[in-house]
Amino acid sequence: MVFHKKATRNEVYIVAKIIDGKAISAQIKEEVKQQVARLKAKGKEVTLAVIQVGNDPASSVYVGNKKKACEYVGIRSLSYELPEETTQEKLLSLIDELNGREDVDGILVQLPLPAWISEEGVLERISPSKDVDGFHPQNVGALCVGKPGLVPCTPAGIIELLKRSGIEIAGKECVVVGRSNIVGKPMALLLLGENGTVTIAHSRTKDLKRVTSRADILVVAVGKRKLITREYVKEGAVVIDVGIHRTSGSKKLCGDVDYESVEPVCSAITPVPGGVGPMTIAMLMHNCVESAGKGFN
Repeated sequence: MVFHKKATRNEVYIVAKIIDGKAISAQIKEEVKQQVARLKAKGKEVTLAVIQVGNDPASSVYVGNKKKACEYVGIRSLSYELPEETTQEKLLSLIDELNGREDVDGILVQLPLPAWISEEGVLERISPSKDVDGFHPQNVGALCVGKPGLVPCTPAGIIELLKRSGIEIAGKECVVVGRSNIVGKPMALLLLGENGTVTIAHSRTKDLKRVTSRADILVVAVGKRKLITREYVKEGAVVIDVGIHRTSGSKKLCGDVDYESVEPVCSAITPVPGGVGPMTIAMLMHNCVESAGKGFN
């Protein structure tokens, strides 16, 4: 975590903590590395199967990053690169095969899939115990009722960012902007599980500024470039930016939060890049070990 002082004329000086996702994700990967080594010493090799349909460039980058992370922490990765024209039946058949393999602990299907393949049908076919993305309805249901299960990686990573940065969640007013099944909904449930008081806002929310400006912890996962500006943020709030966009005409990245205007007034903030992003893969590695470790503790 980096401390950064921002001074503006006629305003209270706020020392904003820049939450370093790279450093925290590195801590988690080191912990996972040790867990993988302990399991290996007991005769268990942790194995993740990654399936990619087609050769979408962004998906290929993500898959490559996951393979690198597996190699670093000592997880064996199996790669299945299927052609764009793959049918849903063929993909489901592969998942069934991997579900039945005792040497495979986690199954990850890289999204998005071609239009003729049902994402819902594919994700539901993965065995809940091997669903390292945490998207299967059984794992989502477990999260809803507070039972053990595999948790979606990005929201789980955000909880780790907050905890490892010394940010108290219990009793805080938490606002999540975004209601996706991948981030928004599970994020709200995890904050609630940490005893936060949670509001979910979205595209139909009336007077979004009024809702977000009361948040002690503001998580933005709406997919709109620099939507959240200074006017949306309460002074001293913690701001977590899940969005990632490429700025027009350049290779520079930005998030759902207008960092330059928000950073001077908040108490802590995640940058883009280097904030939430690295945590997703770190928590994927964590989930692989969770899945593999059952019966080996």
